[in-house]
Amino acid sequence: MLGENSNIGTIKHEVLFEVAKLAFHGELEEKKDSLPYDMIPGPQANFRCCIYKEREIIRQRIRLAEGKSPSAGSNNKNIVQVITSACEGCPIARFVVTDNCQKCMSKKCQGACNFGAVSMLKDRAYIDPNLCKECGKCSQACPYNAIADLMRPCKRSCPVEAITMDENNIVVIDEEKCINCGACIVNCPFGAISDRSFMVDVINLLKQEDKHVYAMLAPAWEGQFGSHVSVGSMAAAIKEIGFTDMYEVALGADYTASSEAEEWSDAYNEGKKMTTSCCPAFVKMIRKHFPQLTDNISTTLSPMAATARLIKAMDPEAICVFIGPCIAKKEEVLDSVSLNAADYALTLDELVAMFRAKEIEPKSFNGNVQQGSIYGKKFCISGGVTASVVESLKESNGNTDITVKVCNGAAECKKGLMLLKVGKLPEDFIEGMVCEGGCSNGPGSILTGRAANVNREKLFAQADNREILENLKGYEKYEFSMHKH
Repeated sequence: MLGENSNIGTIKHEVLFEVAKLAFHGELEEKKDSLPYDMIPGPQANFRCCIYKEREIIRQRIRLAEGKSPSAGSNNKNIVQVITSACEGCPIARFVVTDNCQKCMSKKCQGACNFGAVSMLKDRAYIDPNLCKECGKCSQACPYNAIADLMRPCKRSCPVEAITMDENNIVVIDEEKCINCGACIVNCPFGAISDRSFMVDVINLLKQEDKHVYAMLAPAWEGQFGSHVSVGSMAAAIKEIGFTDMYEVALGADYTASSEAEEWSDAYNEGKKMTTSCCPAFVKMIRKHFPQLTDNISTTLSPMAATARLIKAMDPEAICVFIGPCIAKKEEVLDSVSLNAADYALTLDELVAMFRAKEIEPKSFNGNVQQGSIYGKKFCISGGVTASVVESLKESNGNTDITVKVCNGAAECKKGLMLLKVGKLPEDFIEGMVCEGGCSNGPGSILTGRAANVNREKLFAQADNREILENLKGYEKYEFSMHKH
């Protein structure tokens, strides 16, 4: 039951937990319609205007947890979706005159407006929202900074201008522009934007004893559950859920580093500039917003895809489930069905819901496992891909004079791609990560900031110093392509 102190994270997690619990017990179809009433018994509302709106929000979140669009009848297949019942409370007018207005004699705000939207009332200036084109010139012209820019947080945070509003002032996400980075999810103060889940599909597979379902844990998971939950602990906990086994995607990252080192060397010798292919939001940014640079994307598989291909080379009946803090990985899975790579992707908060549903505590398990090198583990940090590729070049006596522009966050990614587009990129290659700081700060994280970083560094310090190429020798008998073709 949700109370008055429930926040966005609590509401999302409790819905995931209840859905996971019902799915594991085979009762989801039977009981999902009554779940909003169980979670919001009433009669008093706790976090919205009335219990009816609260229940509708829960109902739409249940649909998302099932992998559906929150609104019945919608054909929207995007991973990031708008919960229409929760979208409210944001300012209708973007530019608003504040109490700082002195109604000065210069009237620079009025003079700057080309649309006649600014007029003078008795005590202050006034901006007519019906005439305003949101150009911002009035705000820039005001000498008192009296005109506030109240752009919606979701729209402000979107790096590719994929967000607009419909006639009812409800957010609309343009599927043709969206890169599924999840920035809008993190920044919406009403929890009105969320992501579709594969969780129920995965649970249904886990319940079938004849299925070989493997978990692939992203490097960015380390530190999310505290500094005492090791890879071995997590592997044991995940197998307790019902997975056949667990593999570190850091192992796939070693494969990616090795393959990308070869690809970069060839491109460098040919005078061709390239970008990394690890971050799916970055790749999608190129394909949708810089299509002329598509041929510059590395053809090397992402660590997720590489790990999946390795597992399937070892077990042809394997079903591979990626687990990490990245929402865009869900779209990468859908885009790469033909590549014989990952089959499903879950976020860490979905994994936590599954742990709760099965009453499993990862910290109660012990184990000592390391499959990836420390370089592969650091793929989750901005600059980590570059460091790994350079290390692989060193180990193979390759050219380490290659220069890389490390783009940390969406804004830097756009700047780097623009330089490449106009032929003014001084570096040889671009490493792009849309989430600032890297994958470890993805929107599907359960812990971010300094605490997560400290935990992660403590766990990384326990890893041995195996080299990338040395690590891969243990898997030489398994053959598979490391490229997307």
